[in-house]
Amino acid sequence: MLYYAAHMDEEGADPVSAYTNPALRGYVEEWKDRPGDSGFVAVTADGRAVGAAWLRVIPNNPLYQFVEPGTPELAIAVMPEFLGGGVGTLLLRQLLSVRASNPARRLYERLGFVAVASITNRVGTLSYVMRADLPYP
Repeated sequence: MLYYAAHMDEEGADPVSAYTNPALRGYVEEWKDRPGDSGFVAVTADGRAVGAAWLRVIPNNPLYQFVEPGTPELAIAVMPEFLGGGVGTLLLRQLLSVRASNPARRLYERLGFVAVASITNRVGTLSYVMRADLPYP
């Protein structure tokens, strides 16, 4: 998925090169060993991975300027044959949801997030899909 998130397919690069590209390594190396790593993979009924979205704090990111230290970067990828089918929307909704009982909900609300929908999460309890209007320069 890193290959598609970095748009390497548009360059005609070898998919394996995503794993060896030093500029991209920080997005996936030692996944889940760093505090705050969070992400989801979209799979078909037969178990095929067709998309992924993840959040990670990337120190000293060589590719881009960052918002501020400690702010995670969002990466998202959808297999080309599944573009436009709602996979990306599903993945982002999962990343931007919070359980109704999670005390962090109040933090999100203080920062401008509002609940726009509710879902039954993977453990069967209520989660809110939250939205924040972000200022654009």
